[in-house]
Amino acid sequence: MKRRTALPALRFSTQTLLLQLGVVALVVLLSSAVHAWLTYDRLGREAENQALTLGRTVASDPSVRAEVQSISALPGTPPAAELLAGPLMAAAEGARARTGALFVVITDEDGLRLAHPDAERLGEKVSTDPSEALGGKEVTTRNTGTLGPSAGAKVPVFAPGSGAVVGEVSVGYSIETIGQGLARDIIPIALTAAGALLAGVLASFLLRRRLQRLTLGLEPEEISTLVHDQVAVLQGVDDGVIGISADGRISVFNAAAQRLLGVPDLAGTAWDRAHVPAQLKALTRADAAEGDAVELVAGGRVLVASARKALHGRDDLGWVVMLRDRTELQQLTRQLDAVGTMSTALRAQRHEFANQLHTIAGFMSIGQHQQARDYVDRLAATGPLKFPVDQAELLQDPYLQAFLGAKGVEADERGVTLRLGPETLVRGHVTEPQEVTTVLGNLIDNAVNAAVAGSAPERWVEVEVLDEPGEGEGGGTLHIVVADSGDGLALGSDAATDTEAVFAEGFTTSEQPARAGAGQGLGLALSRQLARRRGGDVSVLEPGSAGGPGAVFVATLPGTTSGGNQTGSLRKDNDV
Repeated sequence: MKRRTALPALRFSTQTLLLQLGVVALVVLLSSAVHAWLTYDRLGREAENQALTLGRTVASDPSVRAEVQSISALPGTPPAAELLAGPLMAAAEGARARTGALFVVITDEDGLRLAHPDAERLGEKVSTDPSEALGGKEVTTRNTGTLGPSAGAKVPVFAPGSGAVVGEVSVGYSIETIGQGLARDIIPIALTAAGALLAGVLASFLLRRRLQRLTLGLEPEEISTLVHDQVAVLQGVDDGVIGISADGRISVFNAAAQRLLGVPDLAGTAWDRAHVPAQLKALTRADAAEGDAVELVAGGRVLVASARKALHGRDDLGWVVMLRDRTELQQLTRQLDAVGTMSTALRAQRHEFANQLHTIAGFMSIGQHQQARDYVDRLAATGPLKFPVDQAELLQDPYLQAFLGAKGVEADERGVTLRLGPETLVRGHVTEPQEVTTVLGNLIDNAVNAAVAGSAPERWVEVEVLDEPGEGEGGGTLHIVVADSGDGLALGSDAATDTEAVFAEGFTTSEQPARAGAGQGLGLALSRQLARRRGGDVSVLEPGSAGGPGAVFVATLPGTTSGGNQTGSLRKDNDV
């Protein structure tokens, strides 16, 4: 058997076009048929009314009434030759010739023809029922007689004087004449129908092209698949995705974007009026370089955003903005940096410890036991491992000890002394090390940079840390003050406004140019957002001055410590 080749399925747009063409053609044909029928019926009624008028005219003629009465009074019907030459025949034929009627027939009271266009029919009974007219009623009819189908009327003939019915007059107009009138009237109808059909076909083609353009030539099944895939992808990724259509409205705003930016679903909102950071809107400007990534702080998170044009062939579909969360990566990077610094410090201290052991062994080998004992006592007083942080013994929390020790090593490598202030006192333990690391590390790093760039001969950074016990299960509050020997913040005349500008995204105390993705210009903004999210704050206590001392920053971090029962105060003055 031969295998039948399956016909290719018609595209949806083609099916829609054919359906529209069929509907348009059906509507036009039905409208034309109804209009033609109404026209035919109107012409028929006009023919009936015209026949009725002509019948009345003939039946009311005195001579016709008198002649019909005289013939009806005779015992029989006159011969056909006599009727043919009589006055009734002349009157009927004259009326028919003047009006173009198919027939004008006059009968007596028995329905016998006294006048008829066909002379052979004279004296015979009419082919249609004359009873209603002979009963004194006027009627209109559409029937088929000896001369063919017609639309006509029957009118009774009344005797002069008495008013008795002595006969009737039948008038008819040919249906073919009505059809000819319909043919004349149908031409405009046909032209109108053809124009409507042509307009419908043109509109269907235009609608098909628009449908293809709006759907990008995709079939409904493909569109359905794309929608399911889009929902699965957009809601399944951790990256934020924002789609901006070509008309400037947000078409896609997935759950990750809502979470990262801390805003509700903005789909349908105009992009220029959406409550999103200005850096995101700047990415989609016409003069923006496509693919460039920017870092910003939003909702207490460090985000990396990039934007790309969405194109389908030559069609501009708008923009796609991608958001990636770098908060945990930056925190992990900071912790790894601290661990690396600690490792370097411990290696150096290991060499120092080995040298101290060699010294003790030397004293013992030469018999200087008292000197060896004194040397060991000095080591016991200062500790075998010493970080370059003054008064590090004020911290009991091992995490703060290790972190500030690592920062001290970093600062010492850059020629800066890191020291703890006299009011430092931490008896509890840090319970939120990541947030404490972020805030404290940013403040110390900025202070070290400022001290290195400052003009003071002695470079130092002073840190005061004080924990305050909390009430209930909320945890204690950690107070941090960081000062430096730098040249302070260069502020304008409005110092209150300018100190707030320090916490704007992009502000940096480093003289080195910011690198893309390095996180520069985000530390203070991120630190403040983290602190405020916990109910605390980060602010500028003193802006500092040229030549030193430099700026003083204060941070309050509620709920970040536990344990400890001291009550203390934090001095906030220029002697920090």
